[in-house]
Amino acid sequence: MDKFTTLTGIAAPMPLVNIDTDMIIPKQFLKTIKRSGLGVNLFDEMRYDRDGTENPDFILNQPAWRDSQILVAGDNFGCGSSREHAPWALLDFGIRCVISTSFADIFFNNCFKNGILPIVLPQEAVDVLMEDARKGANARMTVDLENQTVSSADGHEFHFDIDPFRKHCLLNGLDDIGLTMEKAPSIDSYETQMAQARPWV
Repeated sequence: MDKFTTLTGIAAPMPLVNIDTDMIIPKQFLKTIKRSGLGVNLFDEMRYDRDGTENPDFILNQPAWRDSQILVAGDNFGCGSSREHAPWALLDFGIRCVISTSFADIFFNNCFKNGILPIVLPQEAVDVLMEDARKGANARMTVDLENQTVSSADGHEFHFDIDPFRKHCLLNGLDDIGLTMEKAPSIDSYETQMAQARPWV
């Protein structure tokens, strides 16, 4: 998993509330177990018309937001069914951070396990950042995980809270496998002891 330290990038405004996981990545794309290749179908039903052509009105299809790395979203982002494909699709598209007033618990947890930083801020702060995001490529937002701040292009800065353990994992690029590998010397030592104490096992 890639480390998350400081991210400066274009933020896309998505003020819709209750954006669920089926909107993020529709069910027909859940057959794969690969984490790559899902970005093209991110927000599929909103991004494309029935004939497969791009919907020019959708925010991520517009030139100013095609390279967005941050989403500023409405309340209750990631609700609906549990599917890890949702953060996979966001990450494959290039989204590393989602800012909202609230997230569904399972989606929130899955983000951290996949290198995406979900930030919870008060409505007033999200409103300011949403307005800043509407400026597109002319305004870049900065997310500083170490200092736990989000800064807008026009100088507004907001502090966010994060669990220290999750912060440690993101800063060091540690998913569940990475955390286990940190304990490799202890695991090796235990296995050696067990092999000596119980050679029949």
